[in-house]
Amino acid sequence: MSASLPGNRELPESQYDLSTYWGRVRHTASITDPRTLLAGTSGLENAKKLIVAYKQGEIKEMTPELWKAKKIVDSTIHPDTGEPVMLPFRMSCFALSNLVVTAGMLTPGLSNTGTVLWQIGNQSLNVAINNANANKSTPLSYSKLAQSYFLAVGASCSVAVGLNSLVPRLKRVTPSTKLILSRLVPFAAVASAGFLNVFLMRGEEMRVGIDVYPVLSATDKAKLAAEGKAEGEVPSLGKSKKAATLAVGETALSRVLNSSPIMVVPPLILVRLQRTNWLRNNPRMTLPVNLGLILGMSYIALPLALAAFPQRQRISAESLEEEFHGRGGEGGMVVFNRGI
Repeated sequence: MSASLPGNRELPESQYDLSTYWGRVRHTASITDPRTLLAGTSGLENAKKLIVAYKQGEIKEMTPELWKAKKIVDSTIHPDTGEPVMLPFRMSCFALSNLVVTAGMLTPGLSNTGTVLWQIGNQSLNVAINNANANKSTPLSYSKLAQSYFLAVGASCSVAVGLNSLVPRLKRVTPSTKLILSRLVPFAAVASAGFLNVFLMRGEEMRVGIDVYPVLSATDKAKLAAEGKAEGEVPSLGKSKKAATLAVGETALSRVLNSSPIMVVPPLILVRLQRTNWLRNNPRMTLPVNLGLILGMSYIALPLALAAFPQRQRISAESLEEEFHGRGGEGGMVVFNRGI
């Protein structure tokens, strides 16, 4: 994000009011805009130069060009490392990366082998996305990463195969109801596995804690600027396990909020469309229609889900471990990167 770039003059956090849900939705829709993927390396470097020029006082005020540069940087650069997130695992690429595996898992009449293979693919992608966008103040070792991956895959495959086996055995439901239930099986598997995946991938954060920082007042920011220091140079107050648990829990819940409409709405709409004469006469269009529904719902659901909780989370220092009591910044508050 732009805060990781050199300069002691900070950019406005957003064009929108991040204290409100709809403000966060608009902000999240901006940084998950797939058009930022087209910027490329040269576009990112130009955007970084513009932001550095502002932070060093060479550009006096925010302009449309500067807001666009901030959008590119915020959607590409990890706030903790200052390094670009690998393209397929950026949130601006989330819908596109998930399209293939989501469509695969929603394939009607999928065998147990097919379900397992698609779940492996899905969880592999989840592991990569969760790891790439996690709070990086507590790095995950390769052994922990491998352990989390195999646990998440095992859990999701068990749920998916179990539910797939259960639906055909239902005796007291109509064929149409059984069809709808079979279409909803992937949702139960993806929602539960996605929730579990976040906890497994970021379990080390909860065991060790993540960095928390004091919330700076206007006076604090002015003092830093006068000393030629950036807000990013303010030292951490320490690592908090309670802050980490909150961060991981909110991120896991946002994954469920994101997957729910994607895994439920398109298959139910598709069941309706398959009863129309047009789709009956053009069965080959079923897959393209399904993919279109999934992609469209993905772009709608993603900002709504990610905006449920602020990425830069502020809480009272008194709600954390005793070592942080009385050490909060403005209003006794501390802030940390929740991850996304």
